[in-house]
Amino acid sequence: MSTFLSKAFGFDPGKHTVRTEILAGITTFLTMAYILAVNPSIFSALDTMPNGSVFTATALAAIIGTLVMAFYAKKPFGLAPGMGLNAFFVFTVCLGMGYSWQFALTAIFLEGIIFIILSVTKVREMIVNAIPVSLKNAIGAGIGIYIAFIGLQNAGIIANDDSTLVTLGNVKSLGSLLFIIGLFLTAILVILKVKGGILIGMLATTVIGIPMGITQMNGIVSLPDSVSPLFMQFAWSEILSLDMLVVVLTFLFIDMFDTIGTVVGVSIKSGMVDKDGHVDNINKVLMADAVATTAGACIGASTTTTYIESASGVAEGGRTGLTAFVIAACFAVALLFSPIFLAIPSAATGAVLVIVGVMMMSPIASIDWSDYTEAIPAFVTAIMMPLAYSIAHGIMLGMITYVVVNACTGNLKKLNPTIWVLAVLFVLRYIFM
Repeated sequence: MSTFLSKAFGFDPGKHTVRTEILAGITTFLTMAYILAVNPSIFSALDTMPNGSVFTATALAAIIGTLVMAFYAKKPFGLAPGMGLNAFFVFTVCLGMGYSWQFALTAIFLEGIIFIILSVTKVREMIVNAIPVSLKNAIGAGIGIYIAFIGLQNAGIIANDDSTLVTLGNVKSLGSLLFIIGLFLTAILVILKVKGGILIGMLATTVIGIPMGITQMNGIVSLPDSVSPLFMQFAWSEILSLDMLVVVLTFLFIDMFDTIGTVVGVSIKSGMVDKDGHVDNINKVLMADAVATTAGACIGASTTTTYIESASGVAEGGRTGLTAFVIAACFAVALLFSPIFLAIPSAATGAVLVIVGVMMMSPIASIDWSDYTEAIPAFVTAIMMPLAYSIAHGIMLGMITYVVVNACTGNLKKLNPTIWVLAVLFVLRYIFM
């Protein structure tokens, strides 16, 4: 059995345990499961895309992408249609620019093909390796702040404010109370080093929410709808238009650097890097992401990407493809038992994301804060992720800052040709896109 696990998932009996990998996979799935409810909700703005089919396509895209990650890259990362990219699909490309959802799916398919080419030629790996170590450490910390911010928003602790953009939400509401209970409960379990503490905390918070009227059970079993209305629906007649080029490049930039940021940040936190900060088997990870994007477009899903919520499973000890396999298996089960999985309230997942955010902060201690040529770009990288609500923007703005600061202070030896090229491309991206 251990031989099979080793060959299939990179499992080492001397370093890993099946129980830990399974717990990690379930934990990551539960923090990702919201996409099964959120994605159909976002796409409901498009009357011509059936919600039931969108739900099924979302789950299938997650299953396919995560299985590729499990067997090919052998890493503990979960994939699914990405937040932000789905909103760009619906509200910008379709409702804003007036194009059909078939046009948007075609752009995603083309983006995936470009990703595959970039991965085969190792261009994406070269980009990852060009990122300075200080920025890689800042990426991990930035993601920590970002996912904690998402958790606080989802739980209603942080709310919108027209004057200050964000403000403290209604902390006296039952949802906020459940979040606070879940946060302290999970924190205590983690501090006491209870195995599976994050998962136990999430499930316990969900149960506590039942008598509070927050956890809503709407059945147990539900057969999935067919994806046939969405399958292979591409607008080939419009692939040569200028708008298609703009949409493809926008999807490309956001997806590429969201994925790079997630993989680098979570890998550094979990120790899956060498002394120079290079991620082990990074090209296989990026290839898995590229294949997932392409396959997802074929079945009618928006851009499939590696999820930052994978950090929750890594925090539970997940290190191999077995964790990813469990995530994929959970998505498969969710196709039939969606009412159960969708019953987990945002207060429960939000509390977990805050705890995971804390765990992601440790790499920031490795940054030399006395060297401002490293500290300032690192700070920009970390702080812009939550403020711009984008991992990609954090990385791009951080790298531009790194090049400008070091070039203007005479530290040209620190700047390799790749980072120069990337900085110029990022500047052009902000000017023209």
